[in-house]
Amino acid sequence: MKKDIWSFFIFTHSQIANALKMLLKSLLLFLLFQVCTSRDTLRSNEELKDDDGGLLVSKESSFELGFFSPGNSSNRYVGIWYSQCKVSEKTVVWIANRDNPINDTSGVFTINRYGDLVLYAYNMETSPIWSADVPHSVKNTGTLSAYVQLLDTGNLVMFQNDRDGIFVWQSFDYPTDTLIPGMKVGMNRKTGLEWVLTSWKSLDDPGTGDYTFRLHNWSHVVTPQYFIYKGLSKYWRGDTEPWPNSIRNAEEMSFFLTYNTNKLTIMKLMFSGLHQHLVWSDADHQWKELWSSPKYRCDWYGHCGANSKCSLDSGNLFECECLPGYEPKSINGWNGRDGSDGCVSKRVKVSECRNGEGFVKVERVKVM
Repeated sequence: MKKDIWSFFIFTHSQIANALKMLLKSLLLFLLFQVCTSRDTLRSNEELKDDDGGLLVSKESSFELGFFSPGNSSNRYVGIWYSQCKVSEKTVVWIANRDNPINDTSGVFTINRYGDLVLYAYNMETSPIWSADVPHSVKNTGTLSAYVQLLDTGNLVMFQNDRDGIFVWQSFDYPTDTLIPGMKVGMNRKTGLEWVLTSWKSLDDPGTGDYTFRLHNWSHVVTPQYFIYKGLSKYWRGDTEPWPNSIRNAEEMSFFLTYNTNKLTIMKLMFSGLHQHLVWSDADHQWKELWSSPKYRCDWYGHCGANSKCSLDSGNLFECECLPGYEPKSINGWNGRDGSDGCVSKRVKVSECRNGEGFVKVERVKVM
């Protein structure tokens, strides 16, 4: 009797083991099917819905497009990010509705019957929360054949049809806070389109923040410079030397990141105003900083005001120093370690005029 019970016990466990194996195989096949059937294209009248996990995945699974919530926020946005197989840390590189979040999972991303690439929610199809800036001349011709495709560069591109391969809109023309290889910062002189990085408001809010990274000078004569602005005020200035990977001609002036098959690099403008160049570390599973600006007080544009220089070599003393022949405009400000008012020419007696005048060499400075 005991033998029969024991045999039954073994047989039952064997069945359970086989059932678990079958379940595991089925799960693996399902996941494989999901990967193999993931799409990179959205055609007219097709939809990506937030409530059913709608997702576009680029051909080589480098990037994904879908709905997400940043940080501790519950708001919903449509964005593009590196896929987990490329970057294990969620890294969003583009957002459609950064200033118009959705507060539930009713969002729908689609090409409507008018040929518009739109995002709507709350069942309000006729009142989009966001729409792509597609020319009307394009939308009025063959709207049923229009489609968008997520490329392995991370660029979301809209085509008018399958025949000519000419895109009519691309997400790369509308950066948010991150520059990835293939994207640009600068200006298309022909169309007037400006490529600008704009910071998030905070870690939890990708809305338009206080800082922008942009090209300052469009002149053919003067070497262009890249600035970080805080609002309308200059906050940081890049070097005057031409940046690597730059374009400067009659139609365009821009800077871009190049592709590197050995490592992933991005540039990011943080909500604090910090501009970072980052590289992905597979070993540490995180982004590592290559360089960043501004790092020091003297990196801030006009930190010491006019007719002065800023030097971190002054030890614990105030970093601002008036140029020879000048004195602080505001003694109180200077004593309070605020040099933003700058310096003014020293008041000298008439009898001392022209006494010892000449040129003074001032090294290691940038002219405002």
